[in-house]
Amino acid sequence: MIAIKPAERTVLAPRPGYRHRDAMGVYFRPRTVSQALEALSERLLTPLAGGTDVYPAQANLAAWNRAPNLDILDLSDLSELRGLQETPEGWRLGALTTWTEAIEGPLPDWFEGLRMAGRTVGGRQIQNRGTLAGNICNASPAADGVPPLLALDCDVELASMAGRRRLPLSDFLLGNRSTARRPDELLVALWIPRPRRAARSTFLKLGARRYLVISIVMVAATLEVEAGEVAAARLAVGSCSAVARRLPDLEAALRGRPCDATLANAVDPGHLELLSPIDDVRGSADYRRDTAATLVRRALLQLSDGASEAAA
Repeated sequence: MIAIKPAERTVLAPRPGYRHRDAMGVYFRPRTVSQALEALSERLLTPLAGGTDVYPAQANLAAWNRAPNLDILDLSDLSELRGLQETPEGWRLGALTTWTEAIEGPLPDWFEGLRMAGRTVGGRQIQNRGTLAGNICNASPAADGVPPLLALDCDVELASMAGRRRLPLSDFLLGNRSTARRPDELLVALWIPRPRRAARSTFLKLGARRYLVISIVMVAATLEVEAGEVAAARLAVGSCSAVARRLPDLEAALRGRPCDATLANAVDPGHLELLSPIDDVRGSADYRRDTAATLVRRALLQLSDGASEAAA
C-alpha cells in the first residue's frame, strides 16, 4: 500500500504519495512508475499527461453541469516515461514524449510523416504540452497521431503490477474513445521498428483550414524502397471510421511496383471499401470517401521518385 500523507487544500506540490480530495476528486502525483502502477491497482484513476484532451472535455461538460469528479493520476513527474531512445530494433518513444519533442527531436528522416502530423496538432502551446501517448489513449477517430503511427507499424507498451505487454497499435485501438488498456494498466512507451530498407513517409490532412482544426480526412503513408521498387507499403486513413484504418489490399497492390509518378495509378476505389465514413457537420460520407482516395493518391505521388517531375 502507498503511504498517504494529509496535505493542505491549497498545496499542490509534487510530493510522493500526495492525494487530495475536493470537488475535483482525488489527485495523486507519483514519483515513480511503480507508485503509479500500485495506485492504478488500488482504484480507478484517470491518467493525466499534458491534459490537452482531459481539461477541455471537463470544461465542456462543466458548462452543462455534467462534469464528473475525476480521480486524477498525474504522470508529469515520471522521468521514466520521457525520452526518445534508439534501440537495435528501432526507436522507443516514452509515453510523455510531446509533439514538440517529436517534431524537433533526433528522429530519423523516415519519421517525417509523424513530424508533419505534429505540426497540425493545435498551436505551439498544445504541441509543447500534448503527448503522443495521450493522443492515442484519447482514441478519437480524428486523432492526428494515429495514422502516421500506424503507417510506422507502431506497437504500444502497457505496464501493470502484473507485468508488461506489447501489442500493435491497430489492436490497441478498439473504437471511438475505446482502447485495449485495462484500468490497472499504464501506457509507458511507443515502439517503432526500424525499416528493413530505405524508407520515406508523409502525412496529409484536410480540414476547414490548415491549422487548429479537426480533420475531415487524413492520410499517412510509409514506403520502403529497394532497387527503385516498392518493397513494402503501409497506408492509414483517419476520420473515415471509428478508428483510423490501414489499407492492406492497397499495400499489397503497391508491392513490386516502380516507385515513380505512376504509383498513384494503383489506387482503386475498392481498396478503400473497409472505411466507414459518416455524415456530420464537417462533411458527408461520400465526400470523405472521395477525399480519402484523392489524398492517398497525393501521398503516393509525394513519396514517389517521380514526384518532382510530375509537379513540374
